[in-house]
Amino acid sequence: MECHMEKNKSQCTCTYEPCSRKGKCCECIAYHRKQNQLPGCFFPPDVERTYDRSIARFIQSYRG
Repeated sequence: MECHMEKNKSQCTCTYEPCSRKGKCCECIAYHRKQNQLPGCFFPPDVERTYDRSIARFIQSYRG
């Protein structure tokens, strides 16, 4: 499968600029999974900027 890095980068909402995985979604997901986290693009913008990628924070963000 071909990676569309430039397209992925243009749609990436992660604000962590020194990230070497930006645009490489499969690497990003694998990295965060090993950390027991979710990628930044799963979070609302205000929560993403906190860099708290925990599953608990994800659930808290979307609870009504």
